[in-house]
Amino acid sequence: MKIGTNKVVALSYTLVVDGDVMETVTADKPMEFIFGTGYLLPKFEENVANKEVGDSFDFKLTALEGYGEENEDAIVELPKDMFMIEGKIEDGLLTVGNVLPMQDSDGNRLQGTIDEIKEDVVVMNFNHPLAGADLHFTGVVVAVREASQQELTKGLHGEKEESSCSTSGGCSGCSGCE
Repeated sequence: MKIGTNKVVALSYTLVVDGDVMETVTADKPMEFIFGTGYLLPKFEENVANKEVGDSFDFKLTALEGYGEENEDAIVELPKDMFMIEGKIEDGLLTVGNVLPMQDSDGNRLQGTIDEIKEDVVVMNFNHPLAGADLHFTGVVVAVREASQQELTKGLHGEKEESSCSTSGGCSGCSGCE
């Protein structure tokens, strides 16, 4: 069976960025998704379309095909008092590199990375961790099957899937997004 719309696909892969392995997903715990539902980057899906179990893949996505270039407008200074709960900031919370779940004024959930801590403000970076990076994927198709009606309605794990947004390092397709 070939990978196509509404097929459940399982992949093992390695993601390399700038010569560094960012993520490895093994065949015993593959990344699973429903093809054609917007779960992965469009160019990622394009590169695995029509492959079958046992087929390998090896492709690169430019930053623009992946998560885009870094957007300077996504780096903001927030007042330190925003991070206070009952008048104090939790020990260890404000540490450079920490990724914090946040919400914008419209109620959208997003992840921000602490880039810098100044006297009265925290510099937060809301760019995707892999923004500006070229992504190199190599891997193998582990399984392909028809999605059930329930999976098409509710997603693979009982909740409707949303587009990938971040990884344990980043995402593309990465299982860290789930």
